[in-house]
Amino acid sequence: MSAADIYLAAREGFESVEHVKRYTAMGFGTDQGKLGNINGMAILAGALGKTISETGTTTFCLNYMLVTFGTFAGRELGEFLDPVRKTAIHEWHVENGAMFEDVSNWSVPDTTRATARTCTRPWRANRSRRARASASSIRQRSARSTPGSGSAKLLNWMYTNPWSKLEVGKCRYGLMLDENGMIFDDGVTVRLSKQHYMMTTTTGGAARVLTWLERWLQTEWPDMRVRLASVTDHWVTFAVVGPNSRKVLQKVCHDINFANASFPFMSYRDGTVVGAAARVMRISFSGELAYEVNVLANVGRAVWEAIMEAGAEFDITPYGTETMHVLRAEKGYIIVGQDTDGSMTPYDLGMGGLVAKSKDFIGKRSLPRLDTAKQSRKQFVGLLTDDPQYVLPEGAQIVAGRSRAIPRRCSDTSPRAITASF
Repeated sequence: MSAADIYLAAREGFESVEHVKRYTAMGFGTDQGKLGNINGMAILAGALGKTISETGTTTFCLNYMLVTFGTFAGRELGEFLDPVRKTAIHEWHVENGAMFEDVSNWSVPDTTRATARTCTRPWRANRSRRARASASSIRQRSARSTPGSGSAKLLNWMYTNPWSKLEVGKCRYGLMLDENGMIFDDGVTVRLSKQHYMMTTTTGGAARVLTWLERWLQTEWPDMRVRLASVTDHWVTFAVVGPNSRKVLQKVCHDINFANASFPFMSYRDGTVVGAAARVMRISFSGELAYEVNVLANVGRAVWEAIMEAGAEFDITPYGTETMHVLRAEKGYIIVGQDTDGSMTPYDLGMGGLVAKSKDFIGKRSLPRLDTAKQSRKQFVGLLTDDPQYVLPEGAQIVAGRSRAIPRRCSDTSPRAITASF
């Protein structure tokens, strides 16, 4: 902006100093008009034949005006720092002394942070008799298509394994890749009817998966005519796990036949649990006999307490996310985002058996690339400590040799550095 711009503005009829400011961009610099506008207003006053006071001054905006950090933060303090999503039985966990951790925006029970025993006891309960965990933060998606359209076709493109022949009432685990062939998400999907599927995703990846699906439907495959809806908030899910899980559910659910032949693994049944309409799925995240009970969120706590009461004779034990991590790690089940980092293929995780050879899917063409298919890629492995009583702290780093020091903890004032070796 130059003085000529101000004279031109005056000739074209701009007499208000604020109009001249916007017409010429006067005062749009880093000083926001506190310095440069003084000269500009004097030029405008001369062009209009007025004094500066008659012409007026512009408002000196941020960032000249001093602003406190508190103004920037506003009410984003303490518990308001980040949005928090709570399950339908959150208050029950609070009342029973549970500790919590944040998983994405969900506050989920993590009773293992208090002592080591809080993890060991539910683990033993799960492996030996009966345990139960809330899985309410698992995100659910409803995918429905019109007759002759493509819900199954969409799933076939999204997941590495085939979906065309999944029967109604059956469940299937699916692995999802991005265009580069890297693991993007995973979850179990159940076929509710011929054109209706219920998908589950990882808690932290739910929003991006929905965006991902919508992107492909709207830009590449609008002919599929598939409609997606997030129904996470509609439902609450309880995982009933362990050798006695069938006995517990039989006490509160009388219209479902839980016999192995009638209710096989990876299938679901509609029924009622203590009078509440429910979808009961026989799936497991820890390897034991297990069921997931899905009921509407507004009756969630009543159903939860009924299951707790029914399981009292079996010493029912609720467990948190840390115990769940131990159980699934023993089984070799992955958690996308914790065991993966966006640079891992199914083959890096030893999950090549889920990659279909007879169909196409997103990311398949990237798997044979030289870098993706090379033999020297990092592999996902499990580690055990020599001393079974020693628990590796979460986030610990492994270094090549004992002589290589790594940064100490901030609270460690000793000259020692912590080291580890293969």
